[in-house]
Formats: sequence, structure tokens, C-alpha cells
Amino acid sequence: MSSNAPIGVFDSGLGGLSVLQAVRALLPHESLLYVADSRYAPYGERPDTFIEQRSLAIGRWLRAHGAKALVVACNTATAHGVAALRADAVWPVVGVEPGIKPAAAASKTGVIGVLATAATLRSARFADLLARHTAQGQRFLCQPGHGLVERIEAGDVGSADVVALLERYIEPMLAQGVDTLVLGCTHYPFLIPAIERRFGNALTLIDTGAAIARQLQRRLETAELSAPAQCESLPGLAGTLQLFTTASPHALQKMADRLLPHAPGVQAVRIPGTGEANEVTECVPNDAARLDLPPNLPIASA
Repeated sequence: MSSNAPIGVFDSGLGGLSVLQAVRALLPHESLLYVADSRYAPYGERPDTFIEQRSLAIGRWLRAHGAKALVVACNTATAHGVAALRADAVWPVVGVEPGIKPAAAASKTGVIGVLATAATLRSARFADLLARHTAQGQRFLCQPGHGLVERIEAGDVGSADVVALLERYIEPMLAQGVDTLVLGCTHYPFLIPAIERRFGNALTLIDTGAAIARQLQRRLETAELSAPAQCESLPGLAGTLQLFTTASPHALQKMADRLLPHAPGVQAVRIPGTGEANEVTECVPNDAARLDLPPNLPIASA
């Protein structure tokens, strides 16, 4: 496979853009294909077998479109689909997982909160992660973030309703001594400004986007698949970006415009099950479907 081939990145929806930001910042010379499976978001409320099947379908679609490596930019899909993806084909596959290890190192009280989807929290992979990185005497309080992904998918990252959900989930943790909060879903970094406004400096927030980008870099180097770095004499080697969604393009377009300089137009794509044809059904021009987000929408940095 050519080192100039793109990297595939997917999430159940918009949340993986937080990971995409980090990858583009570290590896600007790499080309990227991003799929938001928003038609089926949130994955956290789906059966485990469904999550695995969708992960396989999207991974195969990205391979068919030339991807040389895959980033599963979704904690839930990693928990229930990354093993099947790695077994399905020989290529670098990088998953994400809640930042238990850095949270354990950062906590002073030894009481750590984990906000994640129900599917992530019930997975054997998460149980193993806790077992490997929990020091003696530490406690992890795990809270499903029901309703948060749906709000973020709708472009809502700071309304009164979102703050009410955050209060419902975080205040009981604080009452039990939590001083560090793991953001165990790639959607949740978009809530960092709202969390900080509501809870101030009471919590150390753990997000793993930059660590995922570094792991991807290591895997590409090991497989000798890193794209040539951009240099002044070869400016054409800057990486390209393509954005796809399985739902309406508008939500992904608005968030991409806010997060990514010169974001391309989003294409709506059908990624069906076995035996059905793949087809692009809609393309939104780069200047269409924009500017509907409030200009002061708070966005977490990668």
C-alpha cells in the first residue's frame, strides 16, 4: 500500500472531529477520510453486535476507498468493534479508550470519575482497562452520559439543558470526592468549556485526542506507511481531507467549519450491509449549509 494513501477515521457521529483535529495538528502531511455514522448515532444505546457490524462495514468501506490505516475515533466502537476490525484485515488500526492511566496519575484524592457511554462502560475491554491501571486504594466512579451525544450531534454544547445533564452526572461524583474526570467519549471534549464554566477548577479533565494522534504516528512509522513530510520545495505534499456522513450533511458541515480551517464540503454516503451497493447520495458545496452555529460556540482545543 502506498504511503501517500489516506488514513481512514470514523466515529458514530461528530465526536471524532476532536480526534481528527489532533491528527491533523500532528500529521498535517497525511491525507484523511472521515466518516460520521450519524444515521446510527449514538452507538452507546445500540446492541453490542450492531456496533461490531457497523464498525466492520465502515472499516471495509474505508479500505475500499483506499485507506492505508484506520483510526476508530469512538470509544464505544473501539470497545465492541476494534478486535473484529483487526482480525478482518492486516493494516494499522488505532482505537481509543478512556484515559484511565493518566487520570490515575493525575488524581490527588484517589477518586476518579468516568463519564462515558453505557456501551463503553459495560464492555469487557473497559473492565480490563480499569483492572490494569487502578492503583491500590483508588476508586473509579463510572457514569453513563445518557443524552449528551444526542445534544452534541444537534450542535448543542452549552445550553441550559446540557448544563442540567452535566450537573446531574457530575455533582454526585464531586460529592464523593472526585477530583479528576475522564471524558470517555470523543464527543465529550466539546463540553469542556461548559464543564469549566459550571464547575470551575474543581476537576482535572482527561481527554486523549493528542495521545491517539501520537499512537497513530508510531503505528505508521512501524509499518513504513508515513506520508512524506511537507517541505518548502514540495508544497503539494500537504494532506487532503474528505468528510462523509451517513445522515444529513448539515450538522457535520457546521461543526467542521467551526473546527477545521478550510473544511471541504461534506458528502452524504450510504454504507450498507453485505450485498448492497455503496453510493454517494449528496454533496454539499464548501460554501453551503454554513454559519448556522452561533459564532461564539465554545470548542475545546485538541
